[in-house]
Amino acid sequence: MSSFGFDTTADEVASICSSTIRGKTVLITGASPNSLAAEFALSISKHAPGLIILAGRSAAKNEQTAAEIKKVAPDVSTRFLQLDLGSMASIRESAKEVNGYTDVDHIDVLMNSAGIMAGPYAQTADGIEAQFGTNHLGHFLFTNLIMDKLVSADGSKPSRVVNVTSMGHQLSPIRFQDWNFDDGKAYDQWFGYGQSKTANMLFSRALAARYASKGLTSVSVHPGAILTNLVGSTTDDDWAALKKIAHSHGLADFKAEFKFKTFQQGAATQLFAAFHDSVLGENNGKYLFDCQVIDDESVISWARDPIDAEHLWRLSEEIVGQQFGP
Repeated sequence: MSSFGFDTTADEVASICSSTIRGKTVLITGASPNSLAAEFALSISKHAPGLIILAGRSAAKNEQTAAEIKKVAPDVSTRFLQLDLGSMASIRESAKEVNGYTDVDHIDVLMNSAGIMAGPYAQTADGIEAQFGTNHLGHFLFTNLIMDKLVSADGSKPSRVVNVTSMGHQLSPIRFQDWNFDDGKAYDQWFGYGQSKTANMLFSRALAARYASKGLTSVSVHPGAILTNLVGSTTDDDWAALKKIAHSHGLADFKAEFKFKTFQQGAATQLFAAFHDSVLGENNGKYLFDCQVIDDESVISWARDPIDAEHLWRLSEEIVGQQFGP
């Protein structure tokens, strides 16, 4: 692990973890073209996973990713799952479909990679601020609804849930008393993004606390700055607003120009989180960056606090209208 860092590629990690990848069933959200999730899928496909399930809104886009996988790994099976993380009704239908897979009794890895970033105030189909609703609540509901495919009562089938966050978590804690930004009246796009990314990290903590005894490992991953579709839609004014907020917060990470990674470098930490042994045991629930497990002392307190993690879990249950977990 000490040899891994900024320049490590997903293919390098996959080669090291090849035996662990072999035969696994992996479900990935957000694997449309020009995404880190698609790059992750391509890298693992070269090491004979049993099945790759590509979940997203667009069948056409996910079919493009499946076609790329077919080019590099003709024998690897792929499957499309219709999933709109901005609609609880869609999520419930998608989860019902997964739970009905008669040929898949266990999902080894759930890669929660789909997400949106910044932009004007918008709401999901259920009236939830779009970033919080899509980046966190959508994955919270979907993950919990398919939990029986991830864990077994006796913990005999290990699994991993990887939640993709970013260093944007430093921009905002969870706004427990006003998570919906007063229906847009108190909205700031970067506070909204920060809240959703903090939620990804706290969700990983809560999953680890609840399900470690049943064989589940859950971590959050900051892939780095990559020129994906998300970044490409961000304007100069958006970046200026981000830097102004970061300056007011005293966040050194945002003061310099971002050092961008390639797609291969960006997907490396996701692959490390999904298959490397370093995240097991005492590192369950932790935050990863540059293929390293980050010490809690180096993580801003609101993104690792167990009380906040529990509070977020209960808030999330309240919003989706269903209770989960032991």
